[in-house]
Amino acid sequence: MSAVTPAARVRIRVAAAADAAALADFGARTFAETFGPPLLPRDLEQHLAEQYSPALQAAEIADPACTVLLAVDGERIAGYGVVRAGTAPACVTGPAPIEVRRFYVDRPWQGTGLAAALMQACAQDALRRGAGTLWLTSYTRNPRARRFYERMGFSVVGETTFMVGADAQVDYVLECGLPAPAPAPTGGTGARAR
Repeated sequence: MSAVTPAARVRIRVAAAADAAALADFGARTFAETFGPPLLPRDLEQHLAEQYSPALQAAEIADPACTVLLAVDGERIAGYGVVRAGTAPACVTGPAPIEVRRFYVDRPWQGTGLAAALMQACAQDALRRGAGTLWLTSYTRNPRARRFYERMGFSVVGETTFMVGADAQVDYVLECGLPAPAPAPTGGTGARAR
């Protein structure tokens, strides 16, 4: 008899407006757990206020340039990723880039395979929107995240500054090529469309 792993219970879906408050709480908590200890409390509080409120999350969910993907275990958020169209930094040179703006998996689900499934969902969303390249930033002092991104095919292509309140931090910029879509059948193979 095999046990059900935590990741096997999780489903990935697109966020809805009704998810905004829970997502704001989850995002603020996971950011603080991941990056909070070395920060000055005022810098962390400022960042959380500027980035994680129900109104801000609702706006991001409604933004046509973004897709907010939630990994949920029942009603509980286990992780989330935000895929956003926009301008990539000059160091990202792959074709048709799109950003994974945020990507967090809660501690109980880390190491279960959920992060890989969520990143694949981000890649599928990017492909659906015509992207050829995924890019993201990762804190230089977060080697676990960087190792995960490298396993997912990302490589470091540059650095950028990320502000947390008044604290300027250095992030790596990483990119990953996406597979080209399969060509449409031409009809010369004997197959017929119905």
